[in-house]
Amino acid sequence: MKGIRERGLEHEFDYQTSGSSGPGGQHVNKTQSRVELRWNVRDSERLSEEEKARLSHRLAARINNQGELLITSQESRSQHVNKEKTREKCFALIEEALKPRKKRKKTRPTGSSIEKRLKKKKTRGEKKRLRKPPSEE
Repeated sequence: MKGIRERGLEHEFDYQTSGSSGPGGQHVNKTQSRVELRWNVRDSERLSEEEKARLSHRLAARINNQGELLITSQESRSQHVNKEKTREKCFALIEEALKPRKKRKKTRPTGSSIEKRLKKKKTRGEKKRLRKPPSEE
């Protein structure tokens, strides 16, 4: 299976630029250095249906109603650097989301841990019992 970077996904990426916020003086006011990457997961021709479903599930918080994954960068004063950063962030997110999750192995508590827990419960119960006023009998 090809790696995600070799599939040609970047041909499906759509970049939009806008003015960046933050320090930079006149430069930041006249340049479009903020880059927003938009990639439509649902309409991707380079992913299988199973991969699309997995991405949609795992990246649901980052995908909008149109099925687009949005990633922005405005860290650098250079539009080119910000474009590269959004591309790298996108590939990292996709690779992480498509990585198969390990199944959890059921484990049993050790005998000593059970004993320790029960002893702790006994001492806590005893402490609380001693707080009560003595009963008159």
